[in-house]
Amino acid sequence: MPPQDIDRRTLLKLSGLSLVGATAGCLEGEEEPTTTEQSGGGGGDSGGDSGGEETTAESDDSGSGSSSYTIGMVDSLTGSLAPYGERNTRGRELALEAVNEVGIGDGATLEISVEDDESTNQGGVNGAQKLVNQDGVPLLIGSVGSGVSIAIHDSVTNDAGVVQISQNSTSPELTSRPNLNRMSPSGAAKGTALANLVYDDGHENVAVTWINNDYGTGLSDVFAETFESELGGTVSYNEPHDQGQSSYSGILTEMASTDASAWVFITYANEYTVMVNEGFDQGYNTAVDYYGAESTVADSIIENTPEGSMNGMKGITESAPQDQENYQNFVSAFESAYDTTPTVWSAYAYDAVTVAALAIEAADEFTGDALASVVRDVTRPDGEEVFTFEEAAAILKDGGSPSDINYQGVSGPVDLNENGDPPGFYQIYSVENHEYVFGDYITS
Repeated sequence: MPPQDIDRRTLLKLSGLSLVGATAGCLEGEEEPTTTEQSGGGGGDSGGDSGGEETTAESDDSGSGSSSYTIGMVDSLTGSLAPYGERNTRGRELALEAVNEVGIGDGATLEISVEDDESTNQGGVNGAQKLVNQDGVPLLIGSVGSGVSIAIHDSVTNDAGVVQISQNSTSPELTSRPNLNRMSPSGAAKGTALANLVYDDGHENVAVTWINNDYGTGLSDVFAETFESELGGTVSYNEPHDQGQSSYSGILTEMASTDASAWVFITYANEYTVMVNEGFDQGYNTAVDYYGAESTVADSIIENTPEGSMNGMKGITESAPQDQENYQNFVSAFESAYDTTPTVWSAYAYDAVTVAALAIEAADEFTGDALASVVRDVTRPDGEEVFTFEEAAAILKDGGSPSDINYQGVSGPVDLNENGDPPGFYQIYSVENHEYVFGDYITS
C-alpha cells in the first residue's frame, strides 16, 4: 500500500534533531501490534555467490538515462505476524519516498523487491533464496520474527556474502551472529528491565510462559536469570507454548496451580489474545497480576478482549524519541499518509531502508562485500550527525567517507556495534480502562 498525499518536504525532513532522550509509545494506531520478533540483524563481509558478485544499477526504460538499485526485503505479509508486516510496509514506503526524492549517486532510484515469509522460518528462507539466488540482491532487509531472521542468515545470506538488516527482530540470539545487523535493540536489556519491574512491584514468585521460538527462548532466559540469580526471586513455572493454538487453557491451569502472584506472558498478539480471553473466563485476571513485553501491545488485543480483562497489566516495550524533532516529523508524515499514528516498529523499518540507501551511496560498488564494509560506519558516532538521507548523501556526494557521517535514525541513534546491535530505548506501559498507557523511559 503506497503512501498517498505525503508532503515531500516533510518526508525529506524525517529525522529532526539529536536523539538525546528516551523513547515513545509502541503501537501503530489501529491495526498494528507492536510485537516481537525472533531475531534479526545482518551484514556480511564474506564473499559468496550472488551477494559477493558485482551488481550494477539497472537503467530504466524511461529514456531519461537514470538508473536504479534493487535490494530485497523479506517481510511477514501473511500469517500470524502479518499485522507487524503491515507496519513495516508503511515505514518502508515512507523511507523510499525520501530516498528517491534525493536520488542515489547521480540520481538513481532505490527499489525494493519484497517476498512474503508467511510468518514462518521456512517461508523466510524460501523468500530469501529467491531474492539472493535468482534476483541477485546484495542486501536484504528482514525479517519481523527473530527465528525467521536467524534462519535467513544461517541458510542464505551469511554464506552468500549478502548484507542482512533486520528491521524488527529483538531476540538476544541475533547478537551471536555478528554479520546480522538490526535496527531494533536486543531483547536482553528488555528482559532485565522486565524482571526488575515485576520484582519492584512486590512479586517474588512468578509464572512465565513463552512462545516456543528464538524470540521466546531468548527473552525468557534473560528474564529468569535476572529474576532468580540477581534479584533472588522464584520462577515457579517457566514453560513454552506453541504458536497459533486455538486454546491455551492447559497452560493457564498449570500456571494457576502455582503460588505465583504474577504471570509473565512472552508471546505474540494472537496468542496473548486467546490467553487473556480464557483467563478472563476463569477469573484468573483478578487473582494474579499480568506482565508482558512488546508483543503484548497491540490494538488487536484491545479490540478482541473484554473490558476489564487486562486492567493493571504492565510491561516493557521498545520505544522511540517521542520528544525529538526527527521522530515528530516522521509521525507527521505517517499520519498524513495513513491517518493513524505510527509506533517505533514502523520507525525501525524506515531506518533499515535509509541505512541501506546510505550504504549504497557510500560503497565503492554495489556488492555484498562493498556494502558490508560501510553499512555500520554510516551509523557510528564518530561522524557528523545527520538526520535525513538528504543530509547524509550530501556529505558523501561531496567526497566524504562513510565514517564522516553519523545517521541519527527516526527510531533513535542507530550506532551499530561490532555485533550489529543498536542501543536500546524502552518504555514502561500499563493497561488502564482497557487502553494502553505509556510511562517512564529506560535506556540500555
